[in-house]
Amino acid sequence: MSNEHLGRRALAALFALNGTMFVVELVSGWRAESMGLIADGLDMGADAAVYLLALLAIGAAESRKLRAARFAGRVQLALAVLAMLELARRAIMGSAPEPPTMVAVSLAALAVNVWCLILLRRARHGEVHLQAAWIFSATDVQANLGVLLAGVLVSLLNSAIPDLVIGLVVCGLVLRGAIRIGRRVRAAELAVDAAASVRPG
Repeated sequence: MSNEHLGRRALAALFALNGTMFVVELVSGWRAESMGLIADGLDMGADAAVYLLALLAIGAAESRKLRAARFAGRVQLALAVLAMLELARRAIMGSAPEPPTMVAVSLAALAVNVWCLILLRRARHGEVHLQAAWIFSATDVQANLGVLLAGVLVSLLNSAIPDLVIGLVVCGLVLRGAIRIGRRVRAAELAVDAAASVRPG
């Protein structure tokens, strides 16, 4: 199976899975007043959009692939900012997260993202847009585990603080993912420039 075919199949599945979980986590998080679920849901939604862009980039020129990966990083950065604003609002206004919903939904999201990593395992060292997809899913697994832990702590401590803290941590993970993607895009751009400079005129 070619890397291009593998990438297309993996990204199509990633788009469907992340799009579904975006709706599930956002609705569940809003109803359960969980900042952790809301932040993770927004992350899944951004990932779904980026996977679609990466899917469209397969078979395209290298410059288009780099633009897709660069846009992915910018989406992640914008997501981090929006999530931080919502977190600040909830910290000021107060919230009462529901641990059972947090645990159940985060477990479902974790299962989805582990499956995403399985789909991408053969493509994670491929072209830059596929590397970005791997980074997204790996970051999401960490976020899912954090929300799961926060749900347990909210129940044990009867406090919304763990949920707010994990919301902030998820924002940090998203920001780190954006930085990592930016670095890989820059490295790929330098490699393309270097190859062009040695190409005979």
